Amino acid sequence: MRTLVAVEKSIALKICGSKTSVIYILALLVCSLTLSGCSSKSTSTDGGANADSDGKPKVALVMKSLANEFFSTMADGAREHAEAHEVEYSLIVNGIKEETDLSGQVALVDEMISAGVDAIVIAPADSKALAPALRKAMKQGIVVVNIDNKLDPEVLKAESIEIPFVGPDNRSGAKKVGDYLAGKLAKGDKVAILEGIQTAENSQQRVAGFEDAMAELGAEVVSKQSAQWEMSNANTIASSILSEHPDVKAILAANDSMALGAIAAVKSAGKSGDVLIVGFDNISAIQDALKSGKVLATADQHADQLAVFGIELALKQIAKPDWKASDTETPVDLVTAETLESAPGE
Repeated sequence: MRTLVAVEKSIALKICGSKTSVIYILALLVCSLTLSGCSSKSTSTDGGANADSDGKPKVALVMKSLANEFFSTMADGAREHAEAHEVEYSLIVNGIKEETDLSGQVALVDEMISAGVDAIVIAPADSKALAPALRKAMKQGIVVVNIDNKLDPEVLKAESIEIPFVGPDNRSGAKKVGDYLAGKLAKGDKVAILEGIQTAENSQQRVAGFEDAMAELGAEVVSKQSAQWEMSNANTIASSILSEHPDVKAILAANDSMALGAIAAVKSAGKSGDVLIVGFDNISAIQDALKSGKVLATADQHADQLAVFGIELALKQIAKPDWKASDTETPVDLVTAETLESAPGE
């Protein structure tokens, strides 16, 4: 563009003797600015918001915080699928900075609507707050698929929309983790639970699964507090719980990031080995903790494939507009030091 402007200036200088030189110069400058504006196009390594010239469907993956390893793994799995199916669709990957940035995620949905995507596959940060924005997308003819954290059915009903959910049974997965922990505890033992965002359905279901297992054992839940999925929050809250309830035998964290925060709190309290910790998600950072005994168990909901399941459902809906998709349950598995040792490649 600098070369183009230089040539235009040279031409302008040659006609300076003309009475209309000012007009020519102004016209050329306007031309250069117009060309500059036309050559500036929104692009992305994930396909780009304008990657529709080839007629391929554009699918937007809208996630929670990419600082959370679970969602970065989800994004990587989606990109690999998109690369393997590049002739079928283009992918745009988005995520918010913080787990609690609901307005930021709503803004991303609005941005994808403006970009003219054909489908939005979303892991909502909140089970209620995203529904109006998604209704707006659907009114524009955009296919919407809900993954990971299920949208509230009553809110969807109030918005007069139906959105298929693709994801695991979080309550069942958490119950598996809780049952494994129960085998290491005794009736009457005191335990604490670290929740995610309290309005998130997956947090509610995981907490319910933990509570189911502890109730069957006869353990006492002495504290249940939200650390909003964040490691630093979990560290602070777990430290407070251990101070207030020094006889706590276990901490059940609704995701692995919070489990990592609990590990640090237990270590600072001088209770390593005395307080059992479980999590949920099976991020890579938790696996060393499992092998060393700092964490007892977690649940694997296969982050690398979860978005892929949603993308494939969205593509099917795009191809068959009259087809009505239903909810799809995906796998969730108990992970312990023993299962890691027996896994292929270990």
